[in-house]
Amino acid sequence: MNRTLAAARAAEPLPSPYFREEHELLRRQVRRFVDTEVKPFANAWEEQGFVPREVLRRMGELGFFGIRFPAEYGGSELDTLASVVFAEELGRSTFGGVAVTALVHSEMASVHIANFGSAPQKARYLPDIVAGRKIAAIAVTEPDAGSDVKGIRTKARREGDAFVIDGAKMFISNGVYADLYCVAAKSAPEARASQSISMLLVEKGTPGLKVSRALDKTGWRSSDTAELAFENCRVPADNVLGQEGGGFYAIMHNFQNERIVLGAMAMGEAEAALDLTFDYVTTRKAFGSTLYEKQAVRQRLAMLATQVEAGRQLVYHTAWLDAQGIDCTREVSMVKAYCCELVNDVMYACVQFHGGMGYMRESTIERMARDARVHSIGGGATEVMLEEVAKRLRR
Repeated sequence: MNRTLAAARAAEPLPSPYFREEHELLRRQVRRFVDTEVKPFANAWEEQGFVPREVLRRMGELGFFGIRFPAEYGGSELDTLASVVFAEELGRSTFGGVAVTALVHSEMASVHIANFGSAPQKARYLPDIVAGRKIAAIAVTEPDAGSDVKGIRTKARREGDAFVIDGAKMFISNGVYADLYCVAAKSAPEARASQSISMLLVEKGTPGLKVSRALDKTGWRSSDTAELAFENCRVPADNVLGQEGGGFYAIMHNFQNERIVLGAMAMGEAEAALDLTFDYVTTRKAFGSTLYEKQAVRQRLAMLATQVEAGRQLVYHTAWLDAQGIDCTREVSMVKAYCCELVNDVMYACVQFHGGMGYMRESTIERMARDARVHSIGGGATEVMLEEVAKRLRR
């Protein structure tokens, strides 16, 4: 056994049967990075509205953007559980905007290239993506189409050896500063809805691609988010990802990973919020004793901690199923629905127990509550996820 791994095992027992030594080493590395290179500076990033590129390059240098990718492109060839570790620890940072900037790049956008790209596409883009030299975005959502992917209206018409894209995309994370966009467009509008969509790679600076505006959000303030416009935007036909007309199924496939990591991120946030609140209520006094000595307060926190632990274990088990290649659409939908509602319940209670300070912009918990609100919307709204679970109640 590698001496470093042996020392790690001897120093601290593994907290879960799902994880191996490499997962726990990754957890420690991400947590150390968050403590030293994110938390001291991220308030400034909230003000400027984006995570600096040098920080993202540093994450690439540390291997965080290549967790699941082949070694030939600089990746580590780990599994879904490693992505969960990465997302959970970023969630624990208390800066949701930083977390989602990284996760959109590595777990939601560039996976389209890794999973469905041609050999030339992978060779061209993945090394820079893994290294953090180029940042990716996924452009599916539109003003009139969110969870209903089949309802997108952006079109890509074939003209010789090129596709010409026309349409608009909305709420695109990393949309302002991305170098590469994975764009969903209808390339065969006359075909069945599930066979009408293709995914195309569009590089920053391509004529006809314009950032219409940067969007001003309630939370995730350090995540740059954009509305995009495509006007006679011409890209080579070789920029199609996977099969022409196969975009819908590619999106559905990659949604599985996206929803698992969002659930993990949400549970990391919830755990961090409970830790902050425990520290607060055990020192804040009211009516002659600490808040934690009030039965209503400590029992509410105890119940929330229990629910968060249940959510974490659901995430871990689902990630393990996915890593084994087992169909877990039902469990993924449960993760997204349960964890992303629960994190909002946790934040509500934690703000309440912080009292007036919980409503102040200087308070960490205030920012976290704003950040958490979108979890039940983005990546598949709770109501959509529950319908997916309902379809699969009978095993």
